[in-house]
Amino acid sequence: MHPLLEAVIAFLLVVGGAFSLIGVIGFLRFPDFFMRLHGPTKASTLGVGGLLVASMLWHWGMDQPALRELLITLFLFVTAPVSANLLAQAALHLRLRSKAAIPEDLDRR
Repeated sequence: MHPLLEAVIAFLLVVGGAFSLIGVIGFLRFPDFFMRLHGPTKASTLGVGGLLVASMLWHWGMDQPALRELLITLFLFVTAPVSANLLAQAALHLRLRSKAAIPEDLDRR
């Protein structure tokens, strides 16, 4: 395998791991549901996406098809925002209140 390809794969693994770690830390530290929803849907999606792209590059470097990783990546990037939107809509429907400070002119309840 070419050393430049190995360097790109290593970079994507480190960046993907860092984004995943940031997503988990955000999930654990944020105070309410809406903020906790933000961590896994944004940072962790980018983290897993980086890891899957690194896996695709590794398979291509070994002259193997990487169709599985491509399909997983596409599925992840399509379903994560949709599921987060559905969870947020369900929380709004149940009138789940956020602990964040809401300006009085925006608070409609």
